[in-house]
Amino acid sequence: MADLTTDFLGIKSPNPFWLASAPPTDKEYNVRRAFEAGWGGVVWKTLGSEGPPVVNVNGPRYGVIHGADRRVLGLNNIELITDRDLQTNLDEITRVKRDYPDRAMIVSIMVPCEEQAWKDILPKVEATGADGIELNFGCPHGMSERGMGAAVGQVPEYIEMVTRWCKQYYSKPVIVKLTPNITDIRIPAAAAMRGGADAVSLINTINSIVSVNLDTMSPEPSIDGKGSHGGYCGPAVKPIALSMVSEIARAPATAGLPISGIGGVTTWRDAAEYITMGCGNVQVCTAAMTYGFKVVQEMISGLSEWMDEKGHTSIDDFKGAAIPNTTDWKYLNLNYVAKASINQDDCISCGRCFAACEDTSHQAIAMSDDRTFTVIDEECVACNLCVEVCPVDNCITMVPMAKGATDPRTGKVVEDVYANWTTHPNNPSATAAE
Repeated sequence: MADLTTDFLGIKSPNPFWLASAPPTDKEYNVRRAFEAGWGGVVWKTLGSEGPPVVNVNGPRYGVIHGADRRVLGLNNIELITDRDLQTNLDEITRVKRDYPDRAMIVSIMVPCEEQAWKDILPKVEATGADGIELNFGCPHGMSERGMGAAVGQVPEYIEMVTRWCKQYYSKPVIVKLTPNITDIRIPAAAAMRGGADAVSLINTINSIVSVNLDTMSPEPSIDGKGSHGGYCGPAVKPIALSMVSEIARAPATAGLPISGIGGVTTWRDAAEYITMGCGNVQVCTAAMTYGFKVVQEMISGLSEWMDEKGHTSIDDFKGAAIPNTTDWKYLNLNYVAKASINQDDCISCGRCFAACEDTSHQAIAMSDDRTFTVIDEECVACNLCVEVCPVDNCITMVPMAKGATDPRTGKVVEDVYANWTTHPNNPSATAAE
């Protein structure tokens, strides 16, 4: 059996699946249920300073983008940080960590960008026995208008400054949670490193309005006829998150920085993809809110079975494996040649591939009178659109042309262009050699 145990910043957990800081981790009751279901760790919902409590809306807090069968593709929320008093949260964190010493317990924090505010709260959090803290520099709504959350995460100097304060007044690991609402994710990640951050987590939610009610003419969710932008998460944000994770993992300034991956993790496969991009664990929210805490059991069993099939005995066996194969566009092999191929035995003659290619691509699929679809190699550029619109899995595939063959579209000999790749200016190895 594969060993799913992770050691992230010296924080051990039985598996890489942590619940992200969000409604599912807002109180002791929820977190105990999560640990009993099998989650390897939690990031407690963001704590704020002592003083006047945060007031959340008493109405709809979520807007959703649905797919087929009302499957949740994206979730927008306008909820703020915890509205429960600080001491209650601290007492509950202490009890839960005491009773589940083998699970990771991280505490998310967001207080004003003032040294004294951080100096006041950090010793209290440390006294709970929690394993580390996560600095919430990502929340894009509500708190950002008050100079916190994404308002800090969008200013590298603030990130570095607050991180330094935390490293000064707190002795355990400090994780900086980054906002995706920024042009270049590498800049705030580097700022976190300069401040002494032990790791970064990303992505936090994306600034969004998911829909407008055309009867009330207000964004959803609507509170008494008014709506606001919120934070977008769920399966739909995974491609954005993976790209940002890869940018940090590949950048020379941040290479080797531990990463906790967040964004649309719904299945074991999602988690495996994040880990191949260098993540030491993953954080989950929307999947738990959609399916309940026991969804982690499918994630654990699926990842374990896949690792067994691949011969991986630990998470470290494939951690970061995709990073060397993730490159800039200019380094792609422009001499690689492939063609679409349609398996006639699997084809259901729906015509989607033909319509898509004929109307929007390269007119590389022919349709006969009896609705047999074939690829016109002379026109096919292997764009892959037909593969993606086909409703039958693996009915259409992209097949590389054999060396020595002539590409009917360009007239070039594949063997020649493959050989030229060793000295092609787009080949990073060739460029380095020069």
